Amino acid sequence: MSVIISKYVGMINRNAFKYLEQWSESEDRKPLILRGARQVGKTTLVIEFSKKFDVLLSLNLDKQEDKLLFEQYSNIVELTDAIYRHCKQQKKDGRTLLFIDEIQNSPKAVAILRYFYEEMKQLHVICAGSLLESLIDKHISFPVGRVEYLAIRPCSFLEFLNGIGEDFDLDLVNTLNVSSVHNRVITLFTNFTIIGGMPAAINRYALKRDVLSVDKIYENLLNAYIDDVEKYARNESIAQIIRYILKNGWSFAAERITFERFGNSNYKSREVSEAFRTIEKAMLLELVYPVISSQIPLLTSTSHRPKLIWFDTGLVNYIAGVRESLFSVTDVIDAWRGRIAEHIVAQELLSMKWQVSANRQFWDRNKTQSSAEVDFVIQYKNWAIPIEVKSGHNAKLKSLHLFMEEAPHNIAVRIWSQPLSVDLVKTPTGKEFKLINVPFYYVCVLEKVLVKYSLENSWKI
Repeated sequence: MSVIISKYVGMINRNAFKYLEQWSESEDRKPLILRGARQVGKTTLVIEFSKKFDVLLSLNLDKQEDKLLFEQYSNIVELTDAIYRHCKQQKKDGRTLLFIDEIQNSPKAVAILRYFYEEMKQLHVICAGSLLESLIDKHISFPVGRVEYLAIRPCSFLEFLNGIGEDFDLDLVNTLNVSSVHNRVITLFTNFTIIGGMPAAINRYALKRDVLSVDKIYENLLNAYIDDVEKYARNESIAQIIRYILKNGWSFAAERITFERFGNSNYKSREVSEAFRTIEKAMLLELVYPVISSQIPLLTSTSHRPKLIWFDTGLVNYIAGVRESLFSVTDVIDAWRGRIAEHIVAQELLSMKWQVSANRQFWDRNKTQSSAEVDFVIQYKNWAIPIEVKSGHNAKLKSLHLFMEEAPHNIAVRIWSQPLSVDLVKTPTGKEFKLINVPFYYVCVLEKVLVKYSLENSWKI
């Protein structure tokens, strides 16, 4: 399939567009706050979405003249009129979008959002900002009940396919119709695993088709995150630990960690914990805690050691120096003792979620006589579905068998590099369960797979 690559650069069709469209048509629409790590595409998303409006009013509160508008006007009608004049726009009968970027620079702008909701509902308001996550509830407080939030995360595999111009295969994934071109799509997923989901990296790869061409982008991102440390941390001691984690913590991706002397350092547990949670608030990583039950509700146990999941696998590959291991294997599960495979699955499980509060979980039996761990657990309907990222014979999935013996249902998932299939499996005690073997490229549409193959008699593909 021939592709004009330049057509796609900078124009990734983000899944968040669907949410924005629903938000814009809602009768009870509130000012929308976009939240996410630096350079995940928040501003680009809004600029593309603004094309659906008749008027765009765009403010950047890094600019003093834009910021002054909120200092000079407290009346919402007068402020809105001033914004129109400032942006050299005329009021029209159609829809108007007000985009306030870098809103963290003006507490008055944050405070006045409630009046846009209460008195200016016809105006669509979207806000974004750098370091917003580290400032929320610390230096700024958004009006409770008067705004809503949308998490913007690195691109999913579907968005990656769109970004590099592979829309034909994107449709095959979306419709669960890959089977006849499995090898081609699994190769594309391997490339995605190497590149990751940062829009700038995807755009560069689409242009150059060279994995190494994205190195400068990764380096610039890492330096930007480290430079932000001073704004994240409450004091120099915590700032020093955050720098250490941002330089060395990537090597512990998809591992369970301890805070005390993390990464062979001399730092104490309390300070390391604070540093990790500060970085987590910036949406650069998640400390994933286990559940100890195989039933709903999925309650995490924070007394157990968490698993470290960074926000983008491409950055993990580059900064941890493990990318070359992916070049030398035919199956991503064989790279870096399976940790990269587990990490990209973790990324995909979250990539389609719009909720800021969305998180990942795994299962830990943690019994003295028989410890066991399942890579992930997700809620589907009223079931806790276990997910293992493993190849090989079904009998080797010992932890999965233990989980299923306790579970009140008979559905489990294994993620692998082979085509989609379904097996009927028996645990050592004789319980039968349906093991849905899901190729990596279907993780981002896993719910569709579960809908199709979790039915009582759906055994054949």
